[in-house]
Amino acid sequence: MNLLARPCHSRYRGKVVALLTQHGKERVIAPVLEAALGCAVVRVSGYDTDRLGTFTREIPRAGTQLEAARKKARLGMELSGLRLGVASEGAFGPDPVIGLTPWDLELIVFIDDELGLELVGTAQGQAVFGHQLVADWESARSFARQSGFPEHFLVVRPESENDPRIRKGISSWNELQEVFSWALERSSNGMVCLETDVRAHANPTRMQMIAQAAEDLAQKLTSCCPECGVPGFGPVERVAGLRCDWCGLPTRETAAEIWGCPKCTHRVTRTRDDRMAADPQFCDYCNP
Repeated sequence: MNLLARPCHSRYRGKVVALLTQHGKERVIAPVLEAALGCAVVRVSGYDTDRLGTFTREIPRAGTQLEAARKKARLGMELSGLRLGVASEGAFGPDPVIGLTPWDLELIVFIDDELGLELVGTAQGQAVFGHQLVADWESARSFARQSGFPEHFLVVRPESENDPRIRKGISSWNELQEVFSWALERSSNGMVCLETDVRAHANPTRMQMIAQAAEDLAQKLTSCCPECGVPGFGPVERVAGLRCDWCGLPTRETAAEIWGCPKCTHRVTRTRDDRMAADPQFCDYCNP
């Protein structure tokens, strides 16, 4: 626990938190939050979360990633009658630096209607995510191996990545070969589209990222404002200006963080203590 905050493990001890999911996310979210908070996370069913959007594009996601996660949390709270809710949402694309590596960004929203509080845990990293058009079984088998199959499930369609005829959750070699033949027989252009199934229960790499986002959320929920005691006290702003190790001039590197409370106006500035000077490569004078 950071010395700027105070621990608040007991606020949610004995409380029940709703988690709406149909893809097994409770397996990684519940243990993390229950261990950190002393709460009970209960899986809520009764709503098809695919109605909010699918990774396979039959139903586009309405709104932003955060809005989708918030909607799931609210639905879980409504269905269960609980005032505490948690839900997650993922997004896939190229990595934000070079743009060549498949990337996964996971958000987990925690809503506390007793305090009027919303906190978000995040994690991101390399993903097992991709698709390929193939014309023969050997090419299909090669893509499957590169995608970590059968631990990572696959999706198959005839003709193209937008064909509405779709088979999901393929998890064995026999099933894949059977579905590949099915798709090839129905393909007018002789091509079959294979793609990774990135639903949480079908993609272990994504499930690990959700667990990391849960850890981030747990850290925020156990970091309380020293002024009012509300969870979520943490970094809200960075202050640039760490001085260059060569010339001593301010750089764009972070020199301090401002920590704040999500409810009250309490703010604390924390000077960076892990590095005393910035690498000259980030100095506009030494490396213009």
